[in-house]
Amino acid sequence: MSNNFKKENSKTKIEVKNEDNSLSIFEKYLSIWVGLCIVIGVAIGRLWPAFPNTLSKFEYAQVSIPVAILIWFMIYPMMVQIDFSSIFEAGKKPKGLTVTLVSNWLIKPFTMYFFAWLFLQVIFKNLIPAGLAQEYVAGAILLGAAPCTAMVFVWSYLTDGDPAYTLIQVSVNDLVLIFAYAPLVMFLLGLNNLTVPWDTILLSVILYIVIPLTAGYLSRKYLLKHKGKEWFEGVFLKNLSELTVIGLLLTLIILFSFQGDVILNNPFHILLIAVPLTIQTFFIFAIAYGWSKLWKINHSVAAPAGMIGASNFFELAVATAISVFGLQSGAALATVVGVLVEVPVMLALVKIANKTRKYF
Repeated sequence: MSNNFKKENSKTKIEVKNEDNSLSIFEKYLSIWVGLCIVIGVAIGRLWPAFPNTLSKFEYAQVSIPVAILIWFMIYPMMVQIDFSSIFEAGKKPKGLTVTLVSNWLIKPFTMYFFAWLFLQVIFKNLIPAGLAQEYVAGAILLGAAPCTAMVFVWSYLTDGDPAYTLIQVSVNDLVLIFAYAPLVMFLLGLNNLTVPWDTILLSVILYIVIPLTAGYLSRKYLLKHKGKEWFEGVFLKNLSELTVIGLLLTLIILFSFQGDVILNNPFHILLIAVPLTIQTFFIFAIAYGWSKLWKINHSVAAPAGMIGASNFFELAVATAISVFGLQSGAALATVVGVLVEVPVMLALVKIANKTRKYF
């Protein structure tokens, strides 16, 4: 590794540590905000049915235009943070990147499908109607094929991860996401006997990966050149983060205004869906984290590697579920349950990573 990279890496760590990068109120209590959105959305759907009925008219190629705009608010702030120039440093520490890529793309999507199928269509067979269980599994598939891109920076910080290398891991995964997400989703949905047109999945990839990723790259490059790094990170990104909060909360309210009947008729299903999602999260973390230990990877790289695989790009999963299956689908509900369990489960993994640091 070059001295320049070592200096830059050290500098980045110092800068991160000097900032208050712990969980914000929104991030720390994300499950509570999601719960409130469930209540508000269901209430709107029941008391003001004209609201979801009107929104359902604004669609193009099965894509809800209002929801698409809100989801761009969520995804763009994540994409604009990605520094793809950091990818050139990836070859200097190949082990950590190998763990991330293999666990995210060769293991995680398939174990997510397995656990979802096992619990929702076999163990809970008598508790969930077959058609609905199939849609729930589809939502889990959409979650499993999308590794985390944004919150992992928070998990990396909380485990004292190497911020420069975490950036490399996320950047490379985002590039793989463009090409691997659609084929993986189509294959696994096929295993679940669900046929989805290729053009629908590809449209979701273009809308929710390619467009925001391109916009993020171009605007990042332009703003860094004309405004400077200090303004970009201290002013632009700080203000932009509010769009993610607004976009997520409004999207969930809209989603649950359509899901009111499903929730009221099947409140127990939320807990049933959470079971395989939680087991999958711990399982994939154990694989990536344990592999890192056996491979003698430094803890500052091992912990974020496990966190990327364990957490999901739930914004993309929610968007794709809505585009492919509709706002009222079980698939959309399953992806939102993923949002509901994400933070408490990931915080538990952060504690595990910190307590086992001495073994690395």
